[in-house]
Amino acid sequence: MERAEKPEPRQVRLDHRQVRVLAHPMRMRLVGALRVNGPATATRLAELLGTNTGATSYHLRQLAEVGMVVEDPNLGTARQRFWRAAHDVTNWESSDFDDDPDARAAIEWIEADYFRFFAHHAERWSARRHEWSADWRDAFGMGDFFMRIPATRLEAIKAEVFAVFERHRDETDPDDPDAELVQLYLAAFPLGPVMSTTEEKQ
Repeated sequence: MERAEKPEPRQVRLDHRQVRVLAHPMRMRLVGALRVNGPATATRLAELLGTNTGATSYHLRQLAEVGMVVEDPNLGTARQRFWRAAHDVTNWESSDFDDDPDARAAIEWIEADYFRFFAHHAERWSARRHEWSADWRDAFGMGDFFMRIPATRLEAIKAEVFAVFERHRDETDPDDPDAELVQLYLAAFPLGPVMSTTEEKQ
């Protein structure tokens, strides 16, 4: 039986208002939790994030005002409101906010928080790696690669790598009993000056 075509991921290119609202640790976690776990009530989200329902309700309303989360009418009742992420993917370019100091500061905070989350995630994996099978321990991991290239080629590399991620996601059966939920990161930064062996010895 042929598998049904998966819908294209719902993507959002952050605007100036959205980036200001999103630059808050609780709101970042709320959007992430809804994307990973699916629709949930404010009460359930409070349990997941270790906070109270009043806080999650407030921040969900702030996110809803800029279209980052929406109510799910198919799950809601008169007494319970279910929320879902309005998008699967968030996009932005640093230069999108060059003309707005407040939005630029917000996106810088979001990027810094993202790096903090990555470091926490890596530390958590390192502490619990012994709980995983050898196959998974070998499959997980990280690496780096150095090259001297122009900005246009770096953009091309990023696009190709994301296309590979998407292809493998779309070709994998999410109900496969051997499948696990994993997070893949892609990062590219300027290397800056590197000391040579001769300089190190001086």
